[in-house]
Amino acid sequence: MNILVLGGDGFCGWPTALHLSAHGHEVTILDNLSRRAIDIELEASSLTPIRPMGTRLAAWRETTGKPIAFHNLDLARDYDRVLDLLKALRPDGIVHFAEQRAAPYSMKSSRHKRYTVDNNINATNNLLAAMVEARDATGCDPHLVHLGTMGVYGYGAHGAPIPEGYLPIRAQRADGEWAELEILHPASPGSVYHMTKVLDQHLFLYYGRNDRLRISDLHQGIVWGTQTAETKRDDRLINRFDYDGDYGTVLNRFLMQAAVGHPLTVHGTGGQTRAFIHIQDTVRCIDLALANPPAEGERVMIRNQMTETHRVRDLARMIARLTGARVDFVDNPRVEAAENELEVENRRFLDLGLDPVTLEDGLLTEVFEIARRYADRCDLSRIPCRSLWRTTPPAETLKMVAAGE
Repeated sequence: MNILVLGGDGFCGWPTALHLSAHGHEVTILDNLSRRAIDIELEASSLTPIRPMGTRLAAWRETTGKPIAFHNLDLARDYDRVLDLLKALRPDGIVHFAEQRAAPYSMKSSRHKRYTVDNNINATNNLLAAMVEARDATGCDPHLVHLGTMGVYGYGAHGAPIPEGYLPIRAQRADGEWAELEILHPASPGSVYHMTKVLDQHLFLYYGRNDRLRISDLHQGIVWGTQTAETKRDDRLINRFDYDGDYGTVLNRFLMQAAVGHPLTVHGTGGQTRAFIHIQDTVRCIDLALANPPAEGERVMIRNQMTETHRVRDLARMIARLTGARVDFVDNPRVEAAENELEVENRRFLDLGLDPVTLEDGLLTEVFEIARRYADRCDLSRIPCRSLWRTTPPAETLKMVAAGE
């Protein structure tokens, strides 16, 4: 297939582009390199050294003989150029990673909230509008695969397994009879970032129904690991390893903290239960989704892209046993339940043949060794999460309002 990977320079996008290329697809990357700009803003680089895009692409061609094209475009801003690219490439599939992906970053300030909404929603709507316009002009009808998040469901008390996108309900009609329906699962976003993914869902629902676009929305769990079979081929191809308080994912942060002798920082009680997936399974799921699109006119295909669930404090204890690290419980910067249960349905990818990588498969040690190899690149001051979901406690806010402050 001819596949366009949007956001192909990022943590999930880069290994996905390589995986698809290695498996015989013709791959083009579109990226505005904004994640590299955010590194400069935060003064917190990837623990692993990320080479310039030109060096990365040259290394891939050198090691495999396969070219990957690259276009430096801003999906949220350069609509006409994106449209021209779709008309010229006429892709069979589009993989959409081109969104600001970090919940803490989206909560740093009003500017970061506005940027996240402006970037993510404009990017998705521009893409969908361009797909319709390009199809009308050229007849190309690519299947869109979007990387969403399990966070659209929220992490409260569900009382039942979370289904794959759609919730069956019974509604009483005016004549007293009951109708069996399926609706999008009620959303409960926990950050501005998660809210943009909820809004994405409704954009997909509309364009899928109104314009009959073929869309798959993958609700992904928290990614752990850093390397895939393809990124291991050459040091110049190595993937990102974010460890800072804004972009580092919890399990990778624990492994990095252990590698540099820093206590494992557990937010609150650590009773938060979350869904997880290894980066190797992320790229496999994207490949499986591309190969199994919904039919034209079929509703958006939603798949839960996760392989296991764990409580955060249990993960910390697991890493502590593996590495000898100390566990510290610190104030939770987020507004979320201190404890939650989480049961998730994920049969759709398993039924397509996904054989999941789990925490028991020995890869924790591999990730720890990567963290230890590059430990000298760590800036310890960037480890704490300083993005606060509320800058003032609610009780204090009410007192200030009552006092006219």
